[in-house]
Amino acid sequence: MSPAVLVVIVAYNSGPDLARAVGALARQTFRDWTAVVWDNGSGDGSLEALPEHPAVRVVRSGENIGFAAGNNRAAALSDSRWVACLNPDAFPEPDWLERLVAAGERTGAAAVGSLQLREDDPALLDGAGDVLSIGGIAWRGGYLRPRTDFDLREGEILAPCAAAALYRRDAFEAAGGFDARYFAFFEDVDLGLRLRLSGERCVLAPDAVVRHVGGGSASKVSGFAERHGMRNLIRTFCKSMPLALWPAALPAHLVSLAVMLWIGWRRGVLAPRWRGVVEGWTGALPYLTENLQRRGARVGNVAPFLVWNPLALRRRDPVVRRLRAGC
Repeated sequence: MSPAVLVVIVAYNSGPDLARAVGALARQTFRDWTAVVWDNGSGDGSLEALPEHPAVRVVRSGENIGFAAGNNRAAALSDSRWVACLNPDAFPEPDWLERLVAAGERTGAAAVGSLQLREDDPALLDGAGDVLSIGGIAWRGGYLRPRTDFDLREGEILAPCAAAALYRRDAFEAAGGFDARYFAFFEDVDLGLRLRLSGERCVLAPDAVVRHVGGGSASKVSGFAERHGMRNLIRTFCKSMPLALWPAALPAHLVSLAVMLWIGWRRGVLAPRWRGVVEGWTGALPYLTENLQRRGARVGNVAPFLVWNPLALRRRDPVVRRLRAGC
């Protein structure tokens, strides 16, 4: 029988962080797991520096197929009950998997998010679940805020950040996994939305802790994150923002894009952001079509987790709701 959890690490020129992440996996108190390091064509020697572990398998893609597709292909290599995603620059505490699985079993959630702390300053949050505004802008809850600012308890969130998350395989596969067209960025928000629209729940397990560096290989490519982030923001809005909310959401979305472009101009990254907006809207039709063709969307399972107050974005507030008896 397959282990209960398959841990997927998608790597691309991840440097010494990758070996550290695998080493942290080897120290997990939960032992019923196996792992796949899916390498997207690294050339920095990071694979050669990996510590050997009988439960860790390395798969060399030979090309960079992206974070979304890499996770999907690696997940298909097992029939484990759970699929865990772990970034190569995310370092879990020894009881991380134990806590995630316990939360998933206890709540019946389709997805469980970790409490992410900054590696360079663990007193600061790196994220407590993904949060989405009505205009389509997303952020990691509490990002760069002191952990002590929030009384974070187990509860429902819109979506977990896929830097360190657990997915129930049947729900993950029923939703089609991550959207490989995204390549990278926003794929976890999109998946969380689709899970919720289908009636599933996503929860935060605040006692499942990882320390996250952030940025990764994408930060080494000029404009990559800015372009893909804007493009995939638009794709997610078109595909997964419930149509019943569009009378309020679309004006907020257009204003949000204008503000993001203005901020990009102020920061010297207007060109890649504008390119992302152009790519997002010129290629929007297939995503809009998917939204129009969706049947039985559980809008009430999404609306309470959307943020309407623009000040919440500035503060990077988390949104964690009390667990309900059912969805």
